[in-house]
Formats: sequence, C-alpha cells, structure tokens
Amino acid sequence: MFKPGDKKAYRHSVQKEDWAQFESGTVHEVYATFALGRDAEWTCRLFVLDMLEEGEEGIGTFLSVEHVSPALHGSEVVFEATVESINGNEIICSYVATVEDRVIARGRQGQKIIKKEKLRRLFASLK
Repeated sequence: MFKPGDKKAYRHSVQKEDWAQFESGTVHEVYATFALGRDAEWTCRLFVLDMLEEGEEGIGTFLSVEHVSPALHGSEVVFEATVESINGNEIICSYVATVEDRVIARGRQGQKIIKKEKLRRLFASLK
C-alpha cells in the first residue's frame, strides 16, 4: 500500500496545553519537546491508521526528537512524515516539523502493527 518516499502531513496550532510545563509550573510559553513528540508520533501514525486490518492495532517502538527551534503560542506547526521503510509489520518514518519556512524539529518514529488480542495478552501479563 505505502512505499518509501510516501508522505503524510498534519497541522497543529500551539496552545497553552502544549507549553513546557512540569509540576513546578510553566518553564516556557512555547511548544514543549514532549508535546512536539506526541504530535510527531501522531503524524507518523497516520500511515498506520490506513494500514490496519480488522483486529489490528499499532504500537510505537521508538521516537526521536531533535528540537532545533521554538514555536510560539498560536504558531501553526506543519509536520511532514515520510516513509523510510516497511518491513513486515513494522513501519519506520522520518519527519520534519516547520513553522512557515523554519524547521523547528526533525526525527524518526517507528511503529509495529500487531493483533489486538496479542496486545491485550501482553498488557494483561504485566499486571
């Protein structure tokens, strides 16, 4: 269905909930690295959603984030994910996040497609 080089995009407007905040309070009123990672993973997951068959689910296997520039509150961040490889049930994507023509982050993300029942058994065994 998909092949290396295929692309998907996602747009996100930076909100207060995306700021760098911890138990000690707000650190910076800009897009936090952890929020950026969440949205990068979502962008890569868009491929998985189209690949899933009945009874399957995707599960993340890794995420890298090189956060190179801030995105201010209200900025529209455009994520573009590109398929690097698909091997069996695993898909690896690279992504770039930009605000206008400025790169704010780049990285890679991996997911595997697994039967939901197998995931339920795995999660139950960890209790």
